[in-house]
Parts: sequence; structure tokens; C-alpha cells
Amino acid sequence: MKGKIFLFLFALPFFGVGVWMMYSVGSNLADAWQMRSWQATEARLTSGGYTSHAGDDSTTYEAYATYTYTVGGRSYSNDRVGIAGGADNVGSYQLDTGRRLGAAFGNGQPIVVYVNPAEPAESIIDRNLRWSLIGFKSIFLLVFGGVGLGLLIYVFRSPKKKDPSDPAYRDAPWLVNDKWQTPTIRSNSKSTMYVTWGFAAFWNLISAPLPFVVYVEVLEKENNLALIGLLFPLVGLVLITWAIRQTREWRRFGPTPVTLDPYPGSIGGHVGGTIDVRAPYDSAARFKLTLTGVNSYVSGSGKNRSRREKAVWQDTQYAHAEPRVDGTRVTFRFGVPAGQPESDAEQSGDRYHLWRLNLKAELPGADLDRDFEIPVYATGAVSTALPERIVESVRVEQDKIDEQSVKERMQMAYSAAGRSIRYPTGRNVTSALGAFVVGALFAGAGWFIVAKENETLFGVIFGGVGALIALGALYLALNSLQVYREGSHLKAVRRVLGIPVSRKSVRGDDVVRISKDSKMQTQSGRTHVMHYSIYVHDGAGQKVCVGEGFKGAGEADAAIRLITREFSLSPRDGLHTDAADDGFDALAAD
Repeated sequence: MKGKIFLFLFALPFFGVGVWMMYSVGSNLADAWQMRSWQATEARLTSGGYTSHAGDDSTTYEAYATYTYTVGGRSYSNDRVGIAGGADNVGSYQLDTGRRLGAAFGNGQPIVVYVNPAEPAESIIDRNLRWSLIGFKSIFLLVFGGVGLGLLIYVFRSPKKKDPSDPAYRDAPWLVNDKWQTPTIRSNSKSTMYVTWGFAAFWNLISAPLPFVVYVEVLEKENNLALIGLLFPLVGLVLITWAIRQTREWRRFGPTPVTLDPYPGSIGGHVGGTIDVRAPYDSAARFKLTLTGVNSYVSGSGKNRSRREKAVWQDTQYAHAEPRVDGTRVTFRFGVPAGQPESDAEQSGDRYHLWRLNLKAELPGADLDRDFEIPVYATGAVSTALPERIVESVRVEQDKIDEQSVKERMQMAYSAAGRSIRYPTGRNVTSALGAFVVGALFAGAGWFIVAKENETLFGVIFGGVGALIALGALYLALNSLQVYREGSHLKAVRRVLGIPVSRKSVRGDDVVRISKDSKMQTQSGRTHVMHYSIYVHDGAGQKVCVGEGFKGAGEADAAIRLITREFSLSPRDGLHTDAADDGFDALAAD
């Protein structure tokens, strides 16, 4: 309740600014409409010019005038210059008008004013609307008013917060979340579409005046550096394109909810169910599902606090699809190993855990991309959504897909000396490029701070961090790994541009464990990709990397199976691997 009161009080000033701006814009439009019938009359200036008002970081100007005129033999005086009163610095209107009035007053020249025929005492010098000022006020109207109104709607429409300590939720904690009341759970695609449009509108409203500012800066002041300002409207166009794509996807597929079986999803059992897609069945269409366990946390302090996410477990599979009268039914089943963290139903506070299911498919008309945040708890329940014959068929097909993906990431060779697997230079170039650009920007900023601002300590730290990021990106792009069997030893050689920088070796008959581990992950929006490495362990505790760059637990498991097979490791009694025997269920052996 306190949270809602605070949010209500926080929203009121925003809403108030929006209402004030709406009144201001509305009254300006109404005045301009009424003044269309006002009659032009000659007037004499008794004063004219402009005044300036210096603020902390800007100066505003206000044109002023006093004048007299005669209507029906009677003399009147007034001081209204334009429809919108007060000082501002939106464009050069106030300066230009003030200078014109000052010149006319100094030369004793008459001016034309517009008089209300019904009330001759009402008059104005300029009855034209200032569209730049209307646009500027509209930004505040839409941004501040929109934020305030949105927050107020949320306060009054959001359901009453449930108490997790209530005995009613002791055995079913997921019911605390209003979105998890039934096995059928909607995606966040509709809200994402609205947020995308809202952000695109906000960005474009803020950046809309920039082309006019750039025009003045470049053509009148010859400040070519101002052309950088055009990047903001270009980003706005990209955001609108993105919003249109989100809208097309929503209109094409609708809600597309997932129905869980079991409900909730199970740690130590299955996360499975069905998704009915509003698209004609196509045997060639492939529906890719990714299940990710995510830690959401707040990092930083003070004004620099921000929410971040880190994936802690992930698996990917291509689901079973079959035709239905109204489209296609997608059926899936993941095995989630015991020991993974449960969902936090409230999803509030500085840190909580969630499970996200992503569905992707390339389909005619619009590609399908949906995220579902689903309840996953340690119930040990299993799924009945798929018959065992289909489970077996999908498992075999999934193993083939995973193994094919694994082989595409490595170069395998066979010779009289034995088997060899090579992970070539450039395999990480896409990930490395983004990191290198970020590092280079930081390093360049550090140089600028030192060279131009004379802030040596801060610049060196800033540039040093950037240089380390850039060097790490170069290493990521330029290194290679070769793993081969030589006699009784399994060897791994790391090279950078062909130069060996690391050599490790372990006896093949001493290998007691093969494991997978993820120390790297990439994120695009809400989509995480966990990159796994494969390690062999001997009885003395030595650990050697024999594979890397595999996406998701399923692909990493396929890599373990392939490596143990190629280097004849699996037949040894007592050998333990992290790879699941059931590639479709992905239930860990340990």
C-alpha cells in the first residue's frame, strides 16, 4: 500500500505538467482560431524591443511593445505581442520580433495590429501560431503527461499485492504471481509492443527539433560538428521500424500462449507443454525453443544503479510440431537438473530469479519471436505432453541437430598420428568485434581526457580499461585451440596468430571426468546465449580445456559425447561426464 501511495505522489507532478501543457497548447490553438476574423488596423508604437533573462545554463528572450490605435473614433492601447506570452529561447522568434519592433519604434514607423471587432480593446501584433513552440510544448505534454497518466493508471488498476507468507501459498508459492494462476501463460509480446512504441515516440519527440538546430548550426554558424546531432533522428527511424516489426508480429500471431505440463515447470523433472501457433502447418518449419534460468539483480550505487541479468542455466531444442485445425501445435519437453534455483513469484527487490522460455521460428509473412516468463519449482514432476515414441524420435533428431552444430564449430582431422580437433582463428570474430569497438571507444575517450582536458589520472584509468577490453577482444578473435591424441596422451595447444602460447597434456587413461562450464555469455535484449567450454579432469585434479564456443547445455552435451567418442575416452570404466544420456530431456547425470 505504501508503494502505491508513493507512486501516486510521484506521478502527480508529471501528470500536472502534462495537464498544464495541454491547457497551454489548447488555449493557443483556440486563440489562433478566433483571431482569424480579427481586423487589421494601423497602430503607433510607444515602446518596442526585447529583454533577456540569463539563467544558470541558458538565456531566454522576450519581445515587448506598447502601442495605441483607433477604432470607431475611440483610442485604445495594448501591449500584447504574440499568442504565447512570456520569455523563451525556442528558435529566434523573440529576438527577431523584438528587433523588428525596436527598429519600427526608433524610426517612428507605424505597425499593423489585429483587433477584435466585438471587443476593440483586445488586440495583438502577431496572430500566427509558433509551430516550433507548439511542438516543444507537445513534447512535455506527451512525455510528462504520458508518464504521469500511465503511472496513475497502473496505481489504480494494478491488483492488490499478495502476501507470500500467507498459508494459502505455502504449498503453491507460484500463485503469488497473478500471471501464474493457471497452466496457460501469455507471452510479454503485447506489452513489449506497447513499450517499443512508447520508447520510439519518446525518442522521436525528444530528437524532433534536432534537424532544425543542426540546420542553423551548419548553414548559419558553419559548425559542421553539429551534424553528429542527426544520428539521434536516424536512431528514431530505426526504433519506429522496430516497433512496426513488433506490431506486424503481434497482428500475425496474436497472444500465442504456452500451456505448461507439468504445472508449474519442474526442477529435477521436466519443463514441458504446448504452444498453439496461429500459422498453417509446414513440415519444413522449425520451432526453436530456449529455456534459460536467469538471475536478475541491481548493480551500481546511487544514481548509477541499474538492473542487469545473468543466465545461470540454459538449453535449446527444436520442438515437435503437428497440424491443428486453426494452425500448428508446438510440443516441447526440457529436462532441468536438480539443484537449479526456483522462480521468485514476486520478481521484486534488488535480486530475484526467473525462468524464461523463448520461441523462435522463421515463417512466411513475419518471423515468430516470443518470450514467456514461467514458474519453475523443485517439484520433480514429469511431463505427459508427448508420447514416448515421439520423445524418442525428437531425441534422436535433436541429437543429430546438436552434433551437426558442434561439428560446424570445429575442424576434425584424421591421420596416422591420430585424431585431431581444431577450433580455428576467427570463430569468435562477431562477439569480439562488438567488444573491440567498445574498448576502442573507451581508449579513445581516455586519450581525449588526457590530451585535451589534462585529467591524467582519470584519463589513464578510463583509457586503460578500454585498452584491456580491446586487447581481450583481439585475443578472442585471433586465438585458436588444437586438441589431439598422441599416443597415450591427450594434448591441447593454444595459439595466437599461429604462435603457441599454451600447451597442456593429460594421459587419456587418467581422465576421470569430462565437464562443461560457461564463463561467457552474450545478451541481446531479453535473449541470453550461454557459451560453454568442455574440460577433461584427471585423477590428480588437472583440468584441460578440450572444446569451447558451444551454445546451450544441449550443444555442450553433444560436444562431450563427440569428444569422448573421437578420443576413445568413454569406454573407460568409471568415467563420469556431465553430458546427459537423454539429449532431448537433458537431465544431468550428476
